[in-house]
Amino acid sequence: MAFLELANLKKSFGNTQVVHDFNMQIEKGEFISFLGPSGCGKTTVLRMIAGFETPSAGRIAIGGKEQNSLKPNKRNIGMVFQAYALFPNMTVHDNVAFGLKVAGAQPTEIDQRVKEMLALIKLDHLADRYPYQLSGGQQQRVALARALAVRPQVLLLDEPLSALDAKIRVSLREEIRAIQQTLGITTVFVTHDQEEALSISDRIVVMNAGRADQIGTPFEIYNTPATRFVASFVGTLNMIEAKVVDPAANRIQIGDQGVTLKQSVAAFKAGDTVSLALRPEAGSLTEGTPSDTKLTGQVVSAHFLGSVIRTRMNVGGNVISFDMFNSPGVTPPAAGETVTLRFMAADLLVIRD
Repeated sequence: MAFLELANLKKSFGNTQVVHDFNMQIEKGEFISFLGPSGCGKTTVLRMIAGFETPSAGRIAIGGKEQNSLKPNKRNIGMVFQAYALFPNMTVHDNVAFGLKVAGAQPTEIDQRVKEMLALIKLDHLADRYPYQLSGGQQQRVALARALAVRPQVLLLDEPLSALDAKIRVSLREEIRAIQQTLGITTVFVTHDQEEALSISDRIVVMNAGRADQIGTPFEIYNTPATRFVASFVGTLNMIEAKVVDPAANRIQIGDQGVTLKQSVAAFKAGDTVSLALRPEAGSLTEGTPSDTKLTGQVVSAHFLGSVIRTRMNVGGNVISFDMFNSPGVTPPAAGETVTLRFMAADLLVIRD
């Protein structure tokens, strides 16, 4: 039995259904990310787990115990909000201690637990400061320590890094993951940032219009997207339109160039149009690159992105981007130049709507 069970969850606001039949089994100690654009329902699911929203239908259980009828303060859940929500009139120590005091813990127990938490987030030297005396990253770590101090069964994080600058976000997400692994706490993390989700999650739920389009490991989500939405939302992707030539032999045609796919197109008929996905890093212009497929086209543009140069080429009306590593000794192809892109047929994925 999974530790956190979400079964057939639905949520409507008036006549608008924002979550449709959401199902997931989360194991104890797993780090799960809900990933998707604004308005996709990811925060609504999180708030239903916390008890701040009541499901219109469905069941939530933790450790086999149903949670639907329990108020938020009875669910033993820790939550970190996007806006930190620290008490401005309390010191760092008192903010972290707040939940323990409400729970009726003894003063000696509270002090010991606060010291443990502040040491865990490496802010024990700032125990007497007030929130206004802390940086954004430090405030977020205090909010995390406050949520963990009460020893919750589940930790919920609602876009906790969105208000921070890029460098602090990277370092803090690594700290959050390290703390989660140290404590072994079951964690659900909501984000719209694909890099965050891919870098720290055990599994990712890609949400679209109130539904889970795909649930899988970061490797699965990135390399084998299940739907057109997942393919386009996670990472940079080329979407290529092709015509099925011979379904039995998996032969398709991109412009006037034939390609044999590794993935089956037997469900299509000859003449059908099929959508294909290809990651920019999958292709190379270098002869001798391990490959079994190639496409020839004209360069449209080349953009310098630092460590890579992203080049765009036109193949039968499809503009395909591919990445070259930046090297001072290699000149990128010029616009109008004819080039041949080499890649493995297995990297060309059939995408179903």
